[in-house]
Amino acid sequence: MIRNPGETPRIGPFYVTQGIHNLRDYGGYAVVGGGRVREGLLFRSGQHMEASDSDLALVDALDIRTVIDLRGTSERTGFPCRRHPRFAAQVIAYDGETSNSPPHEGGGGQVEMTPERARERMLAVYRRMPVNPAMIWIFQQYFNALDANDGGSLVHCFAGKDRTGMAASLLLHVLGVHHDDIVAEFLLTNEAPTRAILERQSLPRMEAHYGAIDPEALHNLMGVLPEYIDTYIAQVTQDHGSLDAYLATILGVDEQRKQRLRAKLVA
Repeated sequence: MIRNPGETPRIGPFYVTQGIHNLRDYGGYAVVGGGRVREGLLFRSGQHMEASDSDLALVDALDIRTVIDLRGTSERTGFPCRRHPRFAAQVIAYDGETSNSPPHEGGGGQVEMTPERARERMLAVYRRMPVNPAMIWIFQQYFNALDANDGGSLVHCFAGKDRTGMAASLLLHVLGVHHDDIVAEFLLTNEAPTRAILERQSLPRMEAHYGAIDPEALHNLMGVLPEYIDTYIAQVTQDHGSLDAYLATILGVDEQRKQRLRAKLVA
């Protein structure tokens, strides 16, 4: 339920914000067999440390009951999320690190960050993600929460594009959304009208490590490419035979859970 729909301006799926990057509803997609993923229940974004008071009011209006924070302990400590005074959602997070020096935060040594080096670094992130025990745990909790909890949910990481992008993509797959639509939703990050927020939060640290960064390299680090999600799925398929097998045996999303999630989140 949206408490004050008149106070939640949007540009397409993106909510208009001052200090939150990439806040959007990832519902609305058609599913195999008929119906659409419900809107107004599934939200994704970057972190909320710089959320303005109006941003907090907007998030409060979305009536989010569950927050899945995919960041690790050091990210949550260094970039604590601001909360509305009425905030009462359950927050699920991992006690430890979920990513080793996220690319958008800098790190990795004093090297020239060329477009190809940026692309390879991001592909490595997507190859590691399916086998990272911390990410496996937090994705398991994400699906557990969506299965058990009612009301709206928000999944986010730092930039709201890689860890968050895969969480949203996995759920849309479970709900029966066509792969082309899943990829299109994943790539919507590149159209977020709040790129300046992410650059403000990340670019100074990145340039401290790499110096001036080529625009294409910066896009590869701060945006997403189709091959990022393709790499994740290829790694899972190589290790487990299929994405569905990985979901069932590693993330705990068996056929019964799929049916429950579809009953709850598809109309």
